[in-house]
Amino acid sequence: MEYWRKSIRLGGWDYRYPSFYFVTVCTKDRRHYFGEIRNRIMGLSEQGCAAWYFWNQIPNHFDNVILDAFVVMPNHVHGIIQIIPDENGSHSVGTRHGVSLQTNREFGKPIPKSLSTICNQYKGALTRWCNHRNYEFGWQPRFYDHIIRNQKSLDNIRQYIEMNPVNWETDQEYSLNSRS
Repeated sequence: MEYWRKSIRLGGWDYRYPSFYFVTVCTKDRRHYFGEIRNRIMGLSEQGCAAWYFWNQIPNHFDNVILDAFVVMPNHVHGIIQIIPDENGSHSVGTRHGVSLQTNREFGKPIPKSLSTICNQYKGALTRWCNHRNYEFGWQPRFYDHIIRNQKSLDNIRQYIEMNPVNWETDQEYSLNSRS
């Protein structure tokens, strides 16, 4: 039997294209691996500290990335990734920015410097770190992204990320998975 999940990526958008991207990556079953929020402040576990560390290492591995706002929450991370042109002022996709990269249903090679490759490398680095230390840990298979198209949206998402720990008790993820 053949299974195929519909892509949650924007069809026709090349995710190597220079832009700001809002990314949310959740833990498997929304488990609280990264710590807990007390008095509206996020206290990080060792896995949470590693999640923070590996996120901040992304630009050391991808020369086309600038990191923006970021937060580690008990069961997910939110961050803004800016993909920038390469050193000669262009981007590696040429005129392909309007071409869908999902032309068939088969897995293809990872696309260098794409948002998916960046997120998958981040997830893999943290997973390997946890496995090496025998920590129970897992990610959801996918991640959520939103292409940020204007300054107002960028400002609103930055504020959302900054306020996420403060608003945790009203968050659906809190109410579904509270460890009270």
